[in-house]
Amino acid sequence: MNAWTALIALALPMMAFAAGDPKVGNTLHDKQCVACHVRLMGGDGSSIYTRDERIIKSLPALRQRVAMCATQIDAKWFPEDEDNVAAYLNQRYYKFK
Repeated sequence: MNAWTALIALALPMMAFAAGDPKVGNTLHDKQCVACHVRLMGGDGSSIYTRDERIIKSLPALRQRVAMCATQIDAKWFPEDEDNVAAYLNQRYYKFK
């Protein structure tokens, strides 16, 4: 694999992620994620994103975690739904570039 091919392979997931709509993601998140996070963390559940020992340290890791959680709760989301939720979480909590 040459350098350009590797660069494109790395950029494609980011381009797809960038297409996520945070407003739609917020709605999906509130509907299907909050209750689980409240059970796990207490309060309003948002401390799962802001805790000191959080494990999400990159956009790809965020997208992967959203997909895993969606599977775990059987959200029946399409990949674009996962992108929307990841875009919302990134905008609201993570601020990855």
